[in-house]
Amino acid sequence: MTVETTPEILTESLEPTGKKTHTGRPPWMATPGKGIQVLKGVLIAAIVVVMLYPFIYVIAFSFADRRSVGSGQLFPTSFSLAAYESIFAGGVVTRSLLITAGVTLVGTVLSLFFTAMLAYGLTRTKQVPFSKTVLVLVLCTMFFGAGIIPNYLLIKNLNLLDSLWALILPGLINAFNMIVMRNFFMELPQELFESARIDGASEFRIFFSIVLPLSKAVLAVVGLFYAVGYWNSFFNALLYINDTTKWPIQLVLNQYVVQSNALTDLQAPDRPVPPAQTVQMAIVVVATLPILVVYPFAQKFFTKGVLTGAIKG
Repeated sequence: MTVETTPEILTESLEPTGKKTHTGRPPWMATPGKGIQVLKGVLIAAIVVVMLYPFIYVIAFSFADRRSVGSGQLFPTSFSLAAYESIFAGGVVTRSLLITAGVTLVGTVLSLFFTAMLAYGLTRTKQVPFSKTVLVLVLCTMFFGAGIIPNYLLIKNLNLLDSLWALILPGLINAFNMIVMRNFFMELPQELFESARIDGASEFRIFFSIVLPLSKAVLAVVGLFYAVGYWNSFFNALLYINDTTKWPIQLVLNQYVVQSNALTDLQAPDRPVPPAQTVQMAIVVVATLPILVVYPFAQKFFTKGVLTGAIKG
């Protein structure tokens, strides 16, 4: 005797009161009511306003004219380009931006190259002797540091004081970025490497022709990490760069915004001096904008690059 099943048995049944019975779905997966949805929307909108207001405030006051600044307005109502014209005509900000851009570009390229080389070498445990020992030593650098004075003495003995290489070489390889990249390389199909070796390809040929083209996601993410680090480099510049003509933008930002030093050095002598607040805000915008522009282009690589490189132990 067979028992026929009807679609009603497989679907949700209703109690006499009209309420749905338990369907096996956890409570947090249930569709919230309209009141909860409205409350979530209001909360998210409030968070967005709180997060965006400081950026909008800084940008707006960087364009404010003297009348808006002097009136004590909470938000400027009249605008001017005087602050930007003054700092770019003065030369200090322009020079520091060029220095920072150069350090960021050269440092990011070199860091990506050497980090990828080290990461790939540490995946070849059978071909590279003492690779596990080197990996342990690299991991130790994440937990133990030499300290400020030994690092300063090292840079001094290498004759790198007042050299822009002092902003690049000490952080050329970041242990965390190397581990993320190494784990990503280990997730790549090993059959490709074995096939290339059978065809006579060397390890360098495999690295440049197979590994790097397949690792664009992790290279983009790690490259962004390095670029942000070099662009925001402040402490190393404060320690190793005494020549003011070699200051990166972050040192200029610290001296003239945080320390509130005289802003006349930043401005062109033949121009009227804008309000100090607008000049400070303009420097903040100039120092922050390039990284904000780069982030959206690398955002799509974040999930694939970071998670794939961080999941495997």
